[in-house]
This record gives sequence, structure tokens and C-alpha cells, in this order.
Amino acid sequence: MNVQEQIQEYITSQPEPKRSEMQMLHRLTLQVSPACKLWFEDGKNSENKTVSNPNIGYGSYTIKYANGTSREFFQIGLSANKTGISVYILGIKDKTYLAQTFGTKLSKASVTGYCIKFKTLKDINIDILEAAIRYGFEAPNEKS
Repeated sequence: MNVQEQIQEYITSQPEPKRSEMQMLHRLTLQVSPACKLWFEDGKNSENKTVSNPNIGYGSYTIKYANGTSREFFQIGLSANKTGISVYILGIKDKTYLAQTFGTKLSKASVTGYCIKFKTLKDINIDILEAAIRYGFEAPNEKS
């Protein structure tokens, strides 16, 4: 199964209305960056144990570690969770930027250094979420 098939299977496995909202966010993210690399992380480790929620990933940046090694990872992540949906904006050096810039404008969302979490799309300002996603793609100089 290719990445696009895994993504569609993951989205369609969600109960409504989360399924429709995940599909809408998937389309929105692809509109922001149509040619971005797609990822699917099933949330399982090398021993096939679940260690996190599955994630749809978009884009690519290189994480550089203190020991000199590096690895490629996605810039934007989308994941369903028990209480709603999480959007991850990864690789931003300033861990206060998302909350300060988008937090109050999003409305009913919890915003941390890299995660925007909300129950349903009707609780947030979708234009502000799109701006945060766009920032995640367009801030490559911030990436570490």
C-alpha cells in the first residue's frame, strides 16, 4: 500500500464528523503546499507496539542532532486523537511563536510549542489555522 492509500485508509477509518474534518484539513494542507512530500506514520515502533497516534505528514525538513547526525522528518503533521484533532507544526526554533502568534486568534484551541489541538473545526478560525500551516511550510530558515 502506498502512502496516499495509507492516508486515505486512516482518514476513512475515523468516525464522523472527524472523518470529514480530517479530509478537509488534508485538502487544505495540500492546497497550501501542493507538491509537498507526503508521509504516513502508523504510530508503531520497531517492535510493532503502538507508541503514538498515527500521523499524516506533509513536507520535509532535516533534523540535526547535537551528536552530528541528522534525519529527515515532516514539517506539518495531522492526527486524530480521542478528543479531537491535532495539527503539528514542527521544526520551529522559537517554541513560543505558535502560541503568541496564532493562539488567541484560533479561538477554542490549545496551542503549545509545536501543536494546535482542538475538538472540532467549528470551534476554531480555519483561516488562522491555514496561516499557521502556511507558516510551517514557509519558515525553512527557522528550522534547526
